[in-house]
Amino acid sequence: MDHTTPGQAIPARKTRWYRQLYFWVLTAIVFGILLGWLAPAAGIAMEPIGTTFVNAMKMLIGPIVFLTIVGGIASVADLKKVGMTGLKALTYFQIGTICAMAFGLVAINIFRLGEGVNADASAIKTSESAAKLIDAGQHQEWWQFLTHIIPNSVVAPFVEGDILQIIFIAVVFGIALNAMGKVGAPVLDGVQRLTGVMFKILGFIMKAAPVGAFGAMAYAVGKFGVSSLTSMGGLIALFYATSILFVVVVLGSIMAFLKLNIFTMIRHFKEEYMLILGTSTAEPALPGLMRKLEHAGVKKETVGLVVPTGYSFNLDGAAIYLSLAALYIAQATNTNLTIGQQLGLLAVMLLTSKGAAGVAGGGFIALTATLTTIGTIPAAGIMLIFGIDKFMSECRALVNFTGNAVATLFIAWWDRTLDADRVRRVFAGESVEPLASEDPVHVDDVSDLDGDLASYGHHGPKHQADPSSATDRRPAYSESL
Repeated sequence: MDHTTPGQAIPARKTRWYRQLYFWVLTAIVFGILLGWLAPAAGIAMEPIGTTFVNAMKMLIGPIVFLTIVGGIASVADLKKVGMTGLKALTYFQIGTICAMAFGLVAINIFRLGEGVNADASAIKTSESAAKLIDAGQHQEWWQFLTHIIPNSVVAPFVEGDILQIIFIAVVFGIALNAMGKVGAPVLDGVQRLTGVMFKILGFIMKAAPVGAFGAMAYAVGKFGVSSLTSMGGLIALFYATSILFVVVVLGSIMAFLKLNIFTMIRHFKEEYMLILGTSTAEPALPGLMRKLEHAGVKKETVGLVVPTGYSFNLDGAAIYLSLAALYIAQATNTNLTIGQQLGLLAVMLLTSKGAAGVAGGGFIALTATLTTIGTIPAAGIMLIFGIDKFMSECRALVNFTGNAVATLFIAWWDRTLDADRVRRVFAGESVEPLASEDPVHVDDVSDLDGDLASYGHHGPKHQADPSSATDRRPAYSESL
């Protein structure tokens, strides 16, 4: 067991390639694709394996988000800074979403892949599963995400996995705990201890990531096949190319402004990217993103507030998809839109995309809500892309994840709390000194196959080695009783 003393740099681990999590997840993805392709029935039968792993990960997201936000807010001396951080984040999210949607609009206007399809909207048959999403989108109002933030009960958001409502409860609870002063100190200490416990549970579950990725990928390929890739490969390729260009140009420029490198950041989060690629959703990677950003030096309250909120409001990949898909449907159904109408479409999507945040099938619901609100593009046209949506979900999730990582770093810089040098060294894999309030357990324990359960479960003298660290864990209250 590592007994690294406080202030001592943590040596970079030299983990053997065959014991690294991302290698096994990537291997599992390859075997999953082969099974789904060569034996579709067997691939479809693997569905419970993938869904079970994803559900196990989602089980932890609500508690981790709640505990992290509460711990961050209750520990700050000035609550006004928390409010300003939230406003800055929302401002950044809106600007980022506009840029992402603009990329999609420009791409589909240049290549115009929908022209020549000549689809008759009245003759398009709607499947039962798609009909439910269309109906939900047609009844989705742009303002509903505002009223939806407030839950009906304290327990329901955790049961349903509604991140927006969990954030609301956590913010209110954190502010109240901060206002309690010294009386609330024991509660805050319990919150911080529970946070550590949840991340250790996460470390256990991550051991099964290769199995989960195998099951999810085998099912996806076995269920949907590869025929959709050949029939509409052009649209899929355009979406991937546009997304890559957005990450390199827009997000890469933001990172360059921060004097950081987008590619070293991507390499640092390789385990999370492999997890997203295997499960087609960014949610299982949320805890790892938060833990690694904190280790890189971003303040806990900034990470706790920006990352979970970004998972609902800063979906760059989904924004590119929405604008590209909407105009593709318009072109395919011979619906001519002027530049003004396209800009109006973008304005509506800024609102409808938020209305479907955190909802199953949210992308299609948001798309249908947009088309219904505009009224000029037939909503039934989403069936033209329904069959290939699964093959674009991985890219959406990867871009969403990358966008939120960059957003958190930028907001930390905006708050003048970003230690760019430490972030740069961490992303490069160099040794860094542990933070005063950081658990000595290595950050990669949540995504590393090296080590054993002893590295997670024992609480020996190392947690008491530095008396000053205990002081740092106490809340810096601004209000006394």
